[in-house]
Amino acid sequence: MTRRRIALASALVAVVAGTVPTVPGAAPAEAAVGPRVTHACVKSVPDPGTGQAVSICYTLFKPQQASRTRKVPMVMHSHGWGQSRTKDPAAFEKWLDAGFGVLSFDQRGFGESGGKAYVENPNVEGRDLQRLVRRIASLPWVRKDGKGDPRLGAIGGSYGGGYQLLGAFRHLQVRGEPVFDALAPEITWHDLNESLAPQGVVRSTWAAVLASAGAEALPPEVLAAFGQGVATGFWPRGEVPGSADMVKFFRKNGPAWHVSRGRRLDIPVLFGQGATDTLFPLDQGLKNFQRALTRRARERSIFVGYNGGHVYPAVFPQSVGATSDPCSKRLAGGSFSDLALRFFTEKLKGRKTGLRGYGRYHLATAGARCTTVRSTRPDTTFDVGTVATTEGAGAPLAFKVADGPVRVAGTSYLSGTMTALGVNNRAFYGLAVGTSPADARLVQNNVLPVFELDPVVGEKRRIELPSVAVDVPKGQSLFVMATAVSDTFAAMGSRTPGAVVLEDARVRIPVVGD
Repeated sequence: MTRRRIALASALVAVVAGTVPTVPGAAPAEAAVGPRVTHACVKSVPDPGTGQAVSICYTLFKPQQASRTRKVPMVMHSHGWGQSRTKDPAAFEKWLDAGFGVLSFDQRGFGESGGKAYVENPNVEGRDLQRLVRRIASLPWVRKDGKGDPRLGAIGGSYGGGYQLLGAFRHLQVRGEPVFDALAPEITWHDLNESLAPQGVVRSTWAAVLASAGAEALPPEVLAAFGQGVATGFWPRGEVPGSADMVKFFRKNGPAWHVSRGRRLDIPVLFGQGATDTLFPLDQGLKNFQRALTRRARERSIFVGYNGGHVYPAVFPQSVGATSDPCSKRLAGGSFSDLALRFFTEKLKGRKTGLRGYGRYHLATAGARCTTVRSTRPDTTFDVGTVATTEGAGAPLAFKVADGPVRVAGTSYLSGTMTALGVNNRAFYGLAVGTSPADARLVQNNVLPVFELDPVVGEKRRIELPSVAVDVPKGQSLFVMATAVSDTFAAMGSRTPGAVVLEDARVRIPVVGD
């Protein structure tokens, strides 16, 4: 299994690819030597408003050593947005050789599965997962922890990470237990509304890509709403006939909704999140680790942040580019997939591998250093003075926070007294490093927006900054960067010219001690 790093130059349909490459064509029904491969489908619930059952299709890989008398744990896998399941057993060779069965499936609306994609809705795709788990539980060679309860893990990235958290929370919701015994989701979300339109400002570049890659799979009213959001700059609320209320459509489609209902997963989870990801940034993974798990589960879980994921070339503001995963290498001697295999060997088989790092965050810096911390919460405050944007155009402005050497790992906040005299004011903020404001570059690609629909004069504001891990060396400084425009949020700047000004500004950051 290989972990991808996605660039805009890739074909649109591959933008949100899964963690395992898809090989065209079906694998043989059964190989002479090696795993037994079966292709089949289960019947699931109709799409909302229809009456016809939907087929969810899968490929099942039975390892050579599995039998009724030698039962094995099962690992589920699914694909990224716009993709389809993996049918080639070579893609899962490590897992099969290690004695895990694998089931890879086409999510609703994709591949050979029917229906439309409701983007991991508990009452739609959640029921698909219930049907698949029921199928797995019926296999006589799969290890069980009880009736209808297979020993079960899950892998995949992006959309293939979203189904994992959906499946565990859906089973927790209806059965009182998550059924899954361990998860390894990569580059996925906590809250889709917050990811796709933070503060109501549309991530227009990614919204256009996702709509294109899912044009045949999405319900037409949702596809229309994506187009409306990109065109108008407002996250649609159903104002236009034939266009969906996106806040309502995505409200239940992520861990944030379950957390708001008091649910937490009490199972071990290996999180992989892209520090340079501009669709589901590092903060989405951190929120999953901090909010979606019980305290006991966090102590049995591991968080890895690497330089990769849904990566858009950061041209404006300019960023320091990086592709690396030093933390998986430190923990497991290889890639994130190697780490996941060791993690599941311990959690699903109960076999000690010497794996360390539980209960901690392991975050890659742009310089390929792995920083390990117990907490990513801000603990140190710096006075910055005035932080302002230009009036609708021009270069980003950088304001010094602290001189190096300093190490930062986690989520920072900018606060101050805001004045913005225009209507529909927007600005974007991030952390940067350089020797001066003139050469400061954004850390790990990301900015986050502020959106003030009405004029603001002298009002207190607290603004979340992108989560990062960075070493600021001696001779350089950490800056907060303010910009009126961003290529990730293309054409999403203020609708009327005017600077957004924060006076008496402070930045609170998570400083890592020696």
